[in-house]
Amino acid sequence: MAVLRFLGLPNLVRGIISALLSLIILVMPASIYTTEKDTSKYMLPGDESFSYESGESWTVGFAKSVLTPDDISADKYYIAGYNTDNPAQDVLDDMYAKAAYLDDNTGRGGVVICALDSVGISRADINDIRQLVIESGKIPDVKSINICATHSHSSIDTQGLWGSAFYSDGKNDEFMKSLKEKTAEAIIAAYEARKDGKLYFGTAEAEGLQIDTRTPVDFDSTITRIRFEPADGSDDTYIVNFACHAECLGARTTVVSADFPAYMEKEIVEQTGGANVVFINGAVGGLITCEKLDDVLRNFELGLEYVKEFGKDVGEAVMSINNETELSPIVNIKSRSVSVVCDNTGLLLMRFLGVLNNDIEKTANNKISIISEVSYMELGSRQIGIYMIPGELFPELESGGFLKAAEAANGVDANYKTLSQMARCEHNFVLGLCNDELGYIIPENDFMLHEWLPYFNIPEDSFGRKHYEETNSVGPQAAGALLEAMDSIINSLGN
Repeated sequence: MAVLRFLGLPNLVRGIISALLSLIILVMPASIYTTEKDTSKYMLPGDESFSYESGESWTVGFAKSVLTPDDISADKYYIAGYNTDNPAQDVLDDMYAKAAYLDDNTGRGGVVICALDSVGISRADINDIRQLVIESGKIPDVKSINICATHSHSSIDTQGLWGSAFYSDGKNDEFMKSLKEKTAEAIIAAYEARKDGKLYFGTAEAEGLQIDTRTPVDFDSTITRIRFEPADGSDDTYIVNFACHAECLGARTTVVSADFPAYMEKEIVEQTGGANVVFINGAVGGLITCEKLDDVLRNFELGLEYVKEFGKDVGEAVMSINNETELSPIVNIKSRSVSVVCDNTGLLLMRFLGVLNNDIEKTANNKISIISEVSYMELGSRQIGIYMIPGELFPELESGGFLKAAEAANGVDANYKTLSQMARCEHNFVLGLCNDELGYIIPENDFMLHEWLPYFNIPEDSFGRKHYEETNSVGPQAAGALLEAMDSIINSLGN
């Protein structure tokens, strides 16, 4: 490597890649770009200001739609999350869209929380779903529609990155059209199924279920359960938040599956006799995953057993919660779009080739930004605060547990106002991969790129730590942009 540096090869390769990036930007047709204003047409902004006047009761509805196509063996549906050219061979369990509609009966409108069993979905596709719902006119008083990916690594490709080759789109057009229509149908059906009742939240610790594969070891082990109890005595609805990659089936999977959330739900349904369940992931960057990932990563047969075991364990933890607090009938939410500079040449190339379809704009200094969004929601009278983040947030950006300068790859301290420093409520948590998927959101002080193949090769820092996550990130500025946007929303609410 010293000889290569002496010969200037790293600088030469970086120069070629930089020239490639400039060429991509130059030749991209004007039609591929958009603006924040245009992409926000169907992003309902929510509440201009938050109100803490309570309604008489909660009104909540739930519905779900099966997303799995009937012809898995007849057509090519690529499995997302690990390898390209991995067409699904069978179905272990179905992919779903699961929607909950929440209204506090104050007359200020309701909020949709929807989870898709998928590895990730772009804001452009989410806006298509929102358009279907809004233009149907069937939910006249909705003030916010939020769609999250569960991050299953055994789901059908909804981003395009896992096709027959790295340069080919892995999305199936008919499947994506069906997914959007069925998700919109589930959201509308949830509104139509709404009932009055009470809402509760409680927590439990997921002991021994997660690991963090990257320094610093920092993750949220709390399982948060929001439970709706209908006044008519019908089935409860659970919204479960837990931070863990849904990849228990490992990298050799050949079957479509929602991964552990499907078996978490099975356990909850068995214990309750029929509860409705919506699972939404948390801050999984870093990389937060299931405890036995190394055992199952390349052992599919073991993964088939482990996914059920792990899901059952999570379900049991959810059902062990015995510290519930009733939530006052108050729901507040506010959203805003955010422009995130994309430095990742590989991702930009994929966007140019039409593999990815994220909304992009050209900045004044001839860079490209991805247009995304963040939202902040409160339930009850400052009882729960929820940060909706469009990607896989490193947990230290919430907790503040950053590497110190002497331990970080770039030798400096992190300089952010973290989510925990923004907290206004009794209990706060992250909804990850919410309303977009920007990949890993990494603190800049430990953001390291390969010396001469940035974003393409995985570098190793002076401590011997590999920096894989950077290859799946839009760039080092993402964390700051998203945290600043969230802080802007929260500051606008006053005290």
